[in-house]
Amino acid sequence: MATLELDSITKTFQDGDEEIVAVDDVSMSIDDGEFLVVVGPSGCGKSTTLRMVAGLETITAGTLSIDDRVVNDVKSQDRDIAMVFQSYALYPHMSVRENMSFGLEESTDLPDDEINRMVSETGEMLGISPLLDRKPSDLSGGQQQRVALGRAIVRDPEVFLMDEPLSNLDAKLRAEMRTELQRLQNDLGVTTVYVTHDQTEAMTMGDRIAILDGGELQQIAEPLKCYHEPANQFVASFLGEPSMNFFDVTLDGDRLVGDVFEYPIGDDVRADLGETTDLVLGIRPEAVELVEGGADVPHEFGMTVDVVEPMGDENTVYLQFDPDADTETGATLVATIDGFTRVSEGDTVTAHIPEDAIHVFDRVTGEALHNRSMEDAADQVDLA
Repeated sequence: MATLELDSITKTFQDGDEEIVAVDDVSMSIDDGEFLVVVGPSGCGKSTTLRMVAGLETITAGTLSIDDRVVNDVKSQDRDIAMVFQSYALYPHMSVRENMSFGLEESTDLPDDEINRMVSETGEMLGISPLLDRKPSDLSGGQQQRVALGRAIVRDPEVFLMDEPLSNLDAKLRAEMRTELQRLQNDLGVTTVYVTHDQTEAMTMGDRIAILDGGELQQIAEPLKCYHEPANQFVASFLGEPSMNFFDVTLDGDRLVGDVFEYPIGDDVRADLGETTDLVLGIRPEAVELVEGGADVPHEFGMTVDVVEPMGDENTVYLQFDPDADTETGATLVATIDGFTRVSEGDTVTAHIPEDAIHVFDRVTGEALHNRSMEDAADQVDLA
């Protein structure tokens, strides 16, 4: 096991006369035995970051250390890491056993019987012992994924690197393999960096998550902290399905004034906003409540149901402040409600947007000025 330190890592590519910055001044520390998930949209630099850790890409600037040893110029095979690729990268002409043993045969002086023992033990751990003499073409996607994991595990590396290893699996198998990977990593205790574009994988698997956008690190923290206390509007929008609601507003005294509504705020929220007046009000869909009563109560608004998406245990409801307004102006509020709550298109309802659940961002920089606290979120769950 090992610690991993990225200190101001930068990667640039040259495209003719143009310099393209793929990873821009990224710093993060991964603890011994930690499971860190790096997540972000396509093209954000997450796979490039992983490839620099693996030694498959050179580092333009910054320092990469494994157990306090700088490895910028150390060859990939000498870094004591193992990587699982999205494509699995299995040798098609070799059996499962040969695929798993190949790395040990090439990089160690272990005798054949010891290598066979290690491969057999790893195969039993992963439940693929009956498959050891088959070729990759005879295996399902899930089985190939286990073989790729086994090939990495059998090397007993200091660091695991995984580049979207579940993306080729169907949804049901992907969910099963998420659980298996977590259990496996806990059992092995190996420092792991896992790259994905899937926010569900990030939220459910990582001890911490690192969110990238445009090659820059936006936030690194425990999953629930990133969800409830995002560092900026991008993080708030990226995590959560449906996404957080956002409304452009202007601070006017103790009120946030939007195109179709006004929202009064208390002293605590007002103090967090300082002198910034161009703001964005955010609210998670699950924090919106449909209540009885009129719309004259603070933080309650009369709305019209536009679309209802039944999801079984819950409904996603699209509400209009003004049914005649253009939805692109921000007149739509998305709410996630209990699946047994009956609402239909065209119904008039009252939506409550609780002040202890709102987020407020600087409209220019995207920085979070006020967040719902994790304690408030936990208290809300306890009350429910």
